[in-house]
Amino acid sequence: MRLTSCLLFASLLFLLFSCIEMKKPGKGRGLKRARHKLTRDRSARIRGAGRHSRSGPSRQVSPSCSESTESGEVFADCQERHLTSVPISQTWSKEPKHLLLARNRIKILRDGAFLGYESLVTLDLQQNQISVIQEGAFQGLSHIKTLLLQHNSLETLTEEALIPMPNLRYLRLYDNPWNCLCSMDSLIRTVQVPSNRNLGNHARCVAPIRLKGTKLKQVDAELICKESDSVGDPQGDGTENTVPIDPIPFRGKPDVTTSCHTYLFPQVRLDCSKRGLTEVPTGIPDDVVHVDLSYNSISHLRARDFQSARSLRFLNLSNNYMERIDPASLSGLLHLRELDLSENGLHFIQYGVLEDLYFLSRLKLEGNPWVCDYSIHYMVYWLRLHPGVRDSGLMCRSPLQHIGETVEHYVHSYNKGCPKDRQQSRADEDQTDPELWNTAMEVQGELEEELEPGHLRVPKKYEIIRLS
Repeated sequence: MRLTSCLLFASLLFLLFSCIEMKKPGKGRGLKRARHKLTRDRSARIRGAGRHSRSGPSRQVSPSCSESTESGEVFADCQERHLTSVPISQTWSKEPKHLLLARNRIKILRDGAFLGYESLVTLDLQQNQISVIQEGAFQGLSHIKTLLLQHNSLETLTEEALIPMPNLRYLRLYDNPWNCLCSMDSLIRTVQVPSNRNLGNHARCVAPIRLKGTKLKQVDAELICKESDSVGDPQGDGTENTVPIDPIPFRGKPDVTTSCHTYLFPQVRLDCSKRGLTEVPTGIPDDVVHVDLSYNSISHLRARDFQSARSLRFLNLSNNYMERIDPASLSGLLHLRELDLSENGLHFIQYGVLEDLYFLSRLKLEGNPWVCDYSIHYMVYWLRLHPGVRDSGLMCRSPLQHIGETVEHYVHSYNKGCPKDRQQSRADEDQTDPELWNTAMEVQGELEEELEPGHLRVPKKYEIIRLS
């Protein structure tokens, strides 16, 4: 009993000593600071976990978006950032006029997705995975003039989603799998209003099979609602749709609206690469700066293919099967700075093809089977007259004796030598006075021959005759 009392008394003394030590200055602050930090971090995690973007729950928006000002207007560029939601408006230091969200992974636009973006004029949502747009998604966007929704997964959309945008002038909806049933009638009626001539151009039905390939602007909205009612009628005999009708395939020259991706920032650019094109598409806008037609199957550039692209500065035609370029195919491209013709099947460039390219500074020619004969002289002559053009890849691929030789060197050696097609007949040699050899007149003639291919030379205005 006495031993138990002693142990209990010792325990009480130990607890009392511990409490006194904790109350001393400086003691316990590290534990208190750690506990406070733990609580603060936990609260931050809870707040972060509870934060949702207005287009649906997702991970926090990537901070890699850029903000810039062009002509006094703010551009918010979030293109190709793997985003799954719309960034919050507080992301930007100034209210953006143009929001670029192309090539991301957004799937749903929920009600109020763009609250805080009331100043937007352009909204680019092309090449996402958008399949659902709720009716209030564009609420507050009363200043929007351009809305790009092409190349997504939309099957249906109602007019109610467009009502908050009374100033909408350009709406692109093509390359979506539109299911033209009665639920689409309000949108179809809207795009068919004559004053809405730039809304929904080139958008086509994918289903039902009877309307596949039909433009939304040509669909009879009343008819699709009547057909939907008849399909749902249990009294129907069900014999009308037993045999599917193959749609009439759409044929015609490709159009840039349906064949290419259009980007507005930082410059108007058309991406038509890897689209299986066999010719240059029509409808290239006059304000486009960059056109990429690489990795297609274009074998022939025809006259006036680029007649509307007066502002074009960069043209990429590489990796096609091009074998022929008509002289007038590049006419009018006065501002073109860079032309890429690499990896094609060109043997030579016809006379006159490059004559309008006054400001060209870069010409890529590698990967073509250039034939070093008299037809190649025009290229060398044109490059000599335009020393500011940096060219690359102009190498002889045939005939055998010139393989690996630069075309410049071939033309120089051609003019210095005496090939068979330039040899004079014996009668001509008899009419040449040896006393005139190596005179100033002969040196001038040789220099002109070296600078200019024979088929471009003008007739001589003088004639050497023998005086007896």
